[in-house]
Amino acid sequence: MLRLQIIIVSTRPGRKGPAVATWFEQRARAHGAFEVEVVDLAEVGLPLLDEPEHPRLRKYQHDHTKRWSAIVERGDAYVFVTPEYNFAAPPSLLNAIDYLYTEWSEKPAAFVSYGGVSAGLRSVQMAKQVLTSVGVMPIVAGVPIPMFSTRIAADGTFTSDEKLDGSAKALLTDLARWAEALAPMRAPRA
Repeated sequence: MLRLQIIIVSTRPGRKGPAVATWFEQRARAHGAFEVEVVDLAEVGLPLLDEPEHPRLRKYQHDHTKRWSAIVERGDAYVFVTPEYNFAAPPSLLNAIDYLYTEWSEKPAAFVSYGGVSAGLRSVQMAKQVLTSVGVMPIVAGVPIPMFSTRIAADGTFTSDEKLDGSAKALLTDLARWAEALAPMRAPRA
């Protein structure tokens, strides 16, 4: 079975990304196309890129990079749960992408973005450009969540609706198709 990694991008105190990710994780498990793993960049704890060699060489010197490499390597597809910071992708996301190269390659990615009126879409557009440079295929389907703070209940849980649940299902179906299609490209070459 294909492995989907749901990556929580925000690392700041008081963040709401884990609540959004929990909702999406439930949708992904119910969908059934993937084995699901949640990865929290706050727990991964990457410092600002500190590897001396280019990531394509995979000559990692730091344990945090080796751990991150192993995590990303085992994924077949990614969904980034991301906010937008100052009209752009969060530094934590860009840093996490830049740490690696071949581990990302020839895999699809999608986004569950959240924010105010823009729903984090400017973050997504920026991140898609960066992902293509490491060989990731960003798919069109996504789940943008505008005014997301109105969906956070008093107990901190995320409240969805039929439209968001439907968007999540469509994203997962499309992502599974792309992951299956790209799988032969990741097979070892003779």
